Amino acid sequence: MHQFQKYKINENGNRIQRRYEREAGILLPVSSLPSPYGIGTLGKEAFRFVDFLKAAGQKCWQVLPVGPTSFGDSPYQSYSTFAGNPYFIDLDRLVEEGLLTQAEAKAPDWGNDPANVDYQKLYDSRIPVLRKAFQRGRWEREEDYQIFCQENQEWLEDYSLFMALKSYFQGKEWLDWDENIRNREPDAVRSYTKQLKNEISFWKFCQYQFDRQWNSLQQYARDRQIAIIGDLPIYVALDSADVWVNGRQFQLGSDRRPVKVAGVPPDAFSADGQLWGNPLYRWDVMEKDGFAWWKQRMAFASKRYDRVRIDHFIGIVRYFSIPAGEETAVNGTWMQGPGKKLTQAIHQVIDPGRIIAEDLGVLVEEVSALRDQMGYPGMKIMQFGFDGNPYNDHYPENYRENILVYGGTHDNETLLGYFTDREYEAQRAMEYLGAQTLEEIPFAMLEVGYASPARLVIFQAQDLLELPNSARMNFPSTVGGNWKWRLKAGQLTPDLARRVKGLVRASGRM
Repeated sequence: MHQFQKYKINENGNRIQRRYEREAGILLPVSSLPSPYGIGTLGKEAFRFVDFLKAAGQKCWQVLPVGPTSFGDSPYQSYSTFAGNPYFIDLDRLVEEGLLTQAEAKAPDWGNDPANVDYQKLYDSRIPVLRKAFQRGRWEREEDYQIFCQENQEWLEDYSLFMALKSYFQGKEWLDWDENIRNREPDAVRSYTKQLKNEISFWKFCQYQFDRQWNSLQQYARDRQIAIIGDLPIYVALDSADVWVNGRQFQLGSDRRPVKVAGVPPDAFSADGQLWGNPLYRWDVMEKDGFAWWKQRMAFASKRYDRVRIDHFIGIVRYFSIPAGEETAVNGTWMQGPGKKLTQAIHQVIDPGRIIAEDLGVLVEEVSALRDQMGYPGMKIMQFGFDGNPYNDHYPENYRENILVYGGTHDNETLLGYFTDREYEAQRAMEYLGAQTLEEIPFAMLEVGYASPARLVIFQAQDLLELPNSARMNFPSTVGGNWKWRLKAGQLTPDLARRVKGLVRASGRM
């Protein structure tokens, strides 16, 4: 029923070659990898996962943002759009390099549930352990360290000072720091930079270690022809080095607090909409300097990732502006974004063929037009395609070539969980997919997705494992209890890799 066709058939009945090489990939956050240290790292299990991808015939590994997380533990609320998360630094590698002892790495209580991240325990223990490695090393003399600092000076100096100041002010957000440094008065910046020299060096050390380990993993993946897809949040966190340093680029008042914040309006899923709270950009100010900050951001992402997914791409065309202080998104208004002016600017630093547009939500004609004009692939979610509407964009019969198809994303229920609670949609899905039971839906959906014309099909690791909603990653618009799910060591078996690879091969995605 869903046999893959190597060729398309045009309106004249002639065969034509497909335009895109068709690929398959898996979505798995770094935090979800197994490790004995409370959270996934860039260590041995990350390399083993690349081996699994290769064995399963996959070509892509999609990760969530890898920046240092702040309140709520969300990877979409980071202290920096450039920095890497110190939690992801592999302690075993620091042991191998003589910067830690095995006893020091294992001494803290990293939590007793290998299937979930305990962020409180990480917060209490990970940085003190990294400080021990920092104090022991002679890394400042290393040529690679000096090159790293020189090449990343544009953001590294500000970020490291920002994190040193957060430690100095007992973790308070920058808006609650002393006025002189909150406002980045030059004398205050010079004074604190001198006073906190050692602490600044520690945060540089953490970024150096993250960068070394990330580059090793990325090269390992590239050698096996696995592309890493990064996720770039359209907005940055208020409590971040980005906003503290570049305040004029954001909609802040004279007190440097947000005037308008980001979110999305009420819809079928939320009567109050979603109040994200991120400060909005002053697009007119950004345009005057040629979107220099965005170009810096995209140039950096183009080095860190092989492809870049721009989260909430809709916000580039039009964005939802909510007055600061509102408790819901109900009273927001739509405003015009920079559109093509921004995309043309970022194409100066990254090949547009490496960009993916996350265009989920209320899709208006201007968004579709910009996405198609730029050649970016958009997204479809298979689990949303079985409501009985034959014109539903997420229904597999309506897929086209230049799209990414997901079974579900980190913001969705697992496939098994979704259809368990929706009898009508489950019946529709089973009839279309040829599944006999609910448990058969995930792999039947994988087979149909692979057979579709979509250029890339990505499934969450949870759905390959046919897991229920207890493995869900995130509940949008909630704080706490999210971003915790982890793989257990050995869950991704050789038998599973062979099963997935068989579907990849049968669909022509090898």
